[in-house]
Amino acid sequence: MRQAQVLYKKEAAGVLTQLDDGNFIFTYHDKWFHDSTKPAISLTLPKTQQDYTSTYLFPFFYNMLPEGTNKQTVCFENRIDTKDHFGILITTAKYDTIGAVQIHKINN
Repeated sequence: MRQAQVLYKKEAAGVLTQLDDGNFIFTYHDKWFHDSTKPAISLTLPKTQQDYTSTYLFPFFYNMLPEGTNKQTVCFENRIDTKDHFGILITTAKYDTIGAVQIHKINN
């Protein structure tokens, strides 16, 4: 299992988890959910107390990944399999992202 903290404007909004079977779970933190001034991180992931589950990386997070030669370079330089979308996400989305969301790996 791998996990990452999902930050919105540098504040912890939720946790993205990849289970050992490859499935994904996204959960909003209770504090974020109960604060009416905090928005959903995406229109496709509205605020809810239920877990979002998927057999593949959620499209919102997938669209944060580099493409083409940028993806090839990131994977080569960091020794990441090009099909390891979660690994690429936690490597590339911790600092430089388009938008307000950043992804920080949680070391278990």
